[in-house]
Amino acid sequence: MAGKFINSTLCYIEKDGCYLMLYRNKKPDDPCEGKWVGVGGKFEPGEDRDTCLLREVREETGLVLTRFRFRGVVHFVSDTWPDEDMHLYTADGFDGKDCFRHMDNLPGGYERESGFNPERDPDNTVTDLQSESFDCDEGELCWIPKENVLKLNLWEGDKYFLQPLLEGQEKIEMTCRYEGHSCVEVHCN
Repeated sequence: MAGKFINSTLCYIEKDGCYLMLYRNKKPDDPCEGKWVGVGGKFEPGEDRDTCLLREVREETGLVLTRFRFRGVVHFVSDTWPDEDMHLYTADGFDGKDCFRHMDNLPGGYERESGFNPERDPDNTVTDLQSESFDCDEGELCWIPKENVLKLNLWEGDKYFLQPLLEGQEKIEMTCRYEGHSCVEVHCN
């Protein structure tokens, strides 16, 4: 999309073999609605990538990162949305109250094929996720075992940087080109 450009951060916070994932289901007109993502967001004027990361994590989780690593940049090119440079991080140290639910097994509705469906959640797993924890205004936060992350309803292009991240690759540089919601080309730089 010509004329606009976004810089953003995305962080995968790690604990006990899990990533803290955000299920986007609260924000009106959210292009990410129904998707699982890491924690992050757009740079504010005058911010560098680390400052943006720390602010976004604090705003979305209530946690303060104490140890994090920059892993690379994923360039998103789209015919629908503004082009974006997403600065990718992992973190394994934080301060703050961690009350997020840990999900060893994905309940019905969390799989990639179906997305979230409250009717398929008879035990109120999703609606109760935040009952004793931080209330994120963008969605539900949950610790997901790393081996289950790629089973979630993710953006199509996310699996291309998540796979090497999960395999421990230190530096990730790639370009994902989207047409509408479809990732039509991925180029590793």
